[in-house]
Amino acid sequence: MKRPLLPPQEPPDDAALFRAAVGEVKPLPDQNRVKPQRPPRNPLPRSLAPPLGQVHAIPDTLSDFAAENAPDEFLRNGLSRMTLRKLRRGHWPVQDSLDLHGNNSDTARKLLQEFLHEAVQRGLRCVLVIHGKGTNSRDGEAILRKLARHWLAQYPQVLAYCDATPENGGSGAVLLLLKVLL
Repeated sequence: MKRPLLPPQEPPDDAALFRAAVGEVKPLPDQNRVKPQRPPRNPLPRSLAPPLGQVHAIPDTLSDFAAENAPDEFLRNGLSRMTLRKLRRGHWPVQDSLDLHGNNSDTARKLLQEFLHEAVQRGLRCVLVIHGKGTNSRDGEAILRKLARHWLAQYPQVLAYCDATPENGGSGAVLLLLKVLL
């Protein structure tokens, strides 16, 4: 006995089957929620003068040689790449900042060394250095950006650095993770 041939049927559309199974849908009402935000940071007090009897010069150990090859990100040898990822994502709150805008390279280098020395002495973990994007410099070249990153890679207490978050200056600033001395 031969079976009669049926015309070929198209496979059912998955989206149509889903809509038929689910039925009519109403969107959920808007939630009256506030997105969580970080509390504003209280700046740590900076001492304007060193304690009596402790006046000492900070040695200038940072070199300007080969600053063109300064990397955009830096991670000290022996540290996990996860450390740099956490720094990029803002795992550590920024505890202090330094703005180098408008300084020449010698002044910027001295200010950066003093700032880093003081930050390490105060036990700060994460700091921000604003160097600018170089839009107002001659030829539009970001000289302080290259130099600052080159100097930071030379400073032994700098464990890692990367571009700051957009709200902290983006590529015109750098976030640093410092070694905490005990």
